[in-house]
Amino acid sequence: MIELITDAYRAQQAQLHQNPDYGTASVHFAPFVADVMQALNATELLDYGAGKGRLHQALTPLLKWPLTVTHYDPAIPEWSAIPEPSNFVTCIDMLEHVEPPLIDNVLDDLQRVTAGFAVFTVHTGPAMKKLADGRNAHLIQQPPAWWLPTMLARFELVQFNRVENGFVVVVQKMASVTVVA
Repeated sequence: MIELITDAYRAQQAQLHQNPDYGTASVHFAPFVADVMQALNATELLDYGAGKGRLHQALTPLLKWPLTVTHYDPAIPEWSAIPEPSNFVTCIDMLEHVEPPLIDNVLDDLQRVTAGFAVFTVHTGPAMKKLADGRNAHLIQQPPAWWLPTMLARFELVQFNRVENGFVVVVQKMASVTVVA
């Protein structure tokens, strides 16, 4: 299994998750996610980097059908099991928190679990929160031009939107390419 998070950083993230104000971005993006899910008739969701599960809570009143949700967050013990692929994946305000040497591993894992479509949001500037060691909680502060090539090496781009302090992409599983000799 590829390394997605170090033990030391998992402990720092678990400590940050004790703060009730940490991990609130998903609520802001829930209406957008609900619109995409409705357009795709999505009935299952893998919330990758789920934090406190706020996206699921915010989606419940917005969707008119039952939703099967799997939460994955390596810093939340009850949600730390490696997830199975899903037809719809979200990764909301999480990628900028990944340890820089492990970002390719995390994006590879997102590619593995995305069986259909995904919504990713990335905050490109500094966070208001600090880690226990004093670093900014956003370990990767890069513009879309840095993020997009590595994402598009793994996914087909469906939609790109700039938002305040970052961007949102809707992507889908890359079509298999058959090489004919």
